Amino acid sequence: MRAGWDPRAARPGPCRILTRMTDPTTPGAVQLVQAYYDAFNRGDAPGMLALLTDDVRHDINEGDTQTGLDAFRAFLAKMDAHYRERAEDLVVMATPDGTRASAEFVIHGEYLKTDPGLPEAAGQRYVLPVGAFFDLRGGKIARVTNYYNLADWTRQVGQGSA
Repeated sequence: MRAGWDPRAARPGPCRILTRMTDPTTPGAVQLVQAYYDAFNRGDAPGMLALLTDDVRHDINEGDTQTGLDAFRAFLAKMDAHYRERAEDLVVMATPDGTRASAEFVIHGEYLKTDPGLPEAAGQRYVLPVGAFFDLRGGKIARVTNYYNLADWTRQVGQGSA
């Protein structure tokens, strides 16, 4: 931040800076979300589940909200059956109090098996930017909300390559 510059003065209303990447109170939250994506990239569903609260809320992109570890476990099993994905270029940010975090990354994936209601799978590769949002409680993830452009994904797998 530039010396003498107050970002709050540049914005109308109650906007304020919630975090700085160098804020010493955020590493636990940032590390938790990074650990979640490390487990994701390893294909380690038990490792991911261990980072979630028992009552985790999962907001699926353009889909339902599911609650609980059993629902999340079933979601991961379904994803593993249909897709192979890796999160790259991960950037994680967190609030100073460590209760909320967000991540921006690029998913590099392969569509392995047709997911009902979606285009036919034939090993198509895709690359998508993704935004994810988290509530954190007691050193665990209590909410995961993902957003990506489903129309872009559909175009990519419809063309057979990314």
